[in-house]
Amino acid sequence: MNYVNNNAMLLSQKMLDFLWKKQEVGSHNISNAETPGFQSSYVTFEDELKKRIGRTKGKTASEIREAILSSKAQVHLTENESVHSNGNNVNLDVESVEVAKAALQYQYMLKSFNDDYSRLRTVIKG
Repeated sequence: MNYVNNNAMLLSQKMLDFLWKKQEVGSHNISNAETPGFQSSYVTFEDELKKRIGRTKGKTASEIREAILSSKAQVHLTENESVHSNGNNVNLDVESVEVAKAALQYQYMLKSFNDDYSRLRTVIKG
């Protein structure tokens, strides 16, 4: 088994990528809050991952790995939101909270990943 690049670490990497993208999209929405006609976006990842992983019950580790690798963060336009008089639908309060939440989740995931990697290095060194 490849302990350095196992499925758990790969999933952590994918989550870090998703959380980074979520911060980018939220920051882009915030920076365009006053742009007339701008439509905000949001990022999804968990539903696709859950759908792909759910299909792997009873599968091998390499098949689960492929399900993780094939899961991608998706950017979508926000629809059915209240629109300001200038045609913009960015809600600064919601976007600010989502960016802060994603930043905290990113920091937690990064610390968790680094802790796992440190434990692995300690085991290898002896």
